[in-house]
Amino acid sequence: MKWTIHRLQIPREHVALRLDQYLAEAAIGLSRTQAKKIIDLGGVHLDGRRVRSCSTTVHSGQSIEVYIDQLPLDPYRILEDDILYQDDFIIVLNKPALVDTQPTHARFKGTLFEALQWHLKDPFRPHQKAQIGMIQRLDRGTSGVIVFSIHPRAHKEMTRIFLEHEVEKEYFALVQGAPETEQGEIRSFLARSRKENRVKSVEKGGKEAITRFQRLESMAKYSLLKVEILTGRSHQIRAHMSESGCPLVGDKRYGGAEKIFDVKILRPLLHAGKLAFRHPVLDRHMVFSVPVPDDFQNIMTMLRKSSE
Repeated sequence: MKWTIHRLQIPREHVALRLDQYLAEAAIGLSRTQAKKIIDLGGVHLDGRRVRSCSTTVHSGQSIEVYIDQLPLDPYRILEDDILYQDDFIIVLNKPALVDTQPTHARFKGTLFEALQWHLKDPFRPHQKAQIGMIQRLDRGTSGVIVFSIHPRAHKEMTRIFLEHEVEKEYFALVQGAPETEQGEIRSFLARSRKENRVKSVEKGGKEAITRFQRLESMAKYSLLKVEILTGRSHQIRAHMSESGCPLVGDKRYGGAEKIFDVKILRPLLHAGKLAFRHPVLDRHMVFSVPVPDDFQNIMTMLRKSSE
C-alpha cells in the first residue's frame, strides 16, 4: 500500500499559524478536521521531527512533511476479541489486517505497538509507559497470531526463543497458480533491494531463509497453501512464493493480482494461523491458532464457487 507524501516549505513572508490551520490552507486537499487527525496519528513531521500537537506554531523557513497512508484516520484500538491470551508476562493477539505492527512515518497512534501501550496503561500511573518487547513483526497486510512480552522477566527469554527458532509458525497463503509439487521446501538467502523496495534471493550477502509449504486446496487458477517458516526474515513468504511463480493474491509489490472477478483485493492474502512456543517464564508449552478473517474467507468462497 502506497503512502502519499506532501513536502512543504513555509515561505519567508508567512504569518505564524497553528500547524493544523496551515495544513488546511496549504492546498494539499486536507480539511482542518482531516489535518487534525493526521497530526494526532503522527503523520506530520516538522523540520524532520514528528509533531503531534495541532497547536504547534509554524514559522517561515520551516519544512513540513505530511505522510498519508490511505488507511482510516480513526486509530486502531485493541478489542477484547483480539486478545487470545494475556498474563503478567506476555500477551498474544489476533492482529487485524491493515494495521501496522510498529510505528511508521505516517502514524504512531493506531499502530499495534501504540494500541498495546494504550491497552496496558496503568490508570494509577498514566504517564508510565508499559514495557513492551516486540519480538515478532507481521506486515501491515498480514493478519493473525502475534505475541509480545510485556514484563522485563520475559523479554530476554522471549527474544532467545525466536532467535533460536524454538517457535512454530504456520501461515495460510492464497497464491496464484500452483506449486509444482504438493509440498516442498524453499531455501535461499534473502536481501533487501532498496532500488526495487522489496526482498529478493541473492547469491551472496543475504540471510538464510527456509520456507516449507503444503498445498491444501486448488481452486480455478489459485491455490491455498499452508506455509511454515523455519526462519523469520522480512517478507520471506511473499518473496519465496513470488520467486517460485506463485505470488500471493493481492501482493502487488511481488507480482500478485490486485483483483479477482473485479473484486479489489486490499492486501496480500497471508494469515498467521498458528503460533506455538514455550512460555518464557512459566515454562509451559502454548499453542494459539485462529481461522482466516472474513476478507480472506470471502475470496476463498468465491473461488470455490467458480470452480464448481
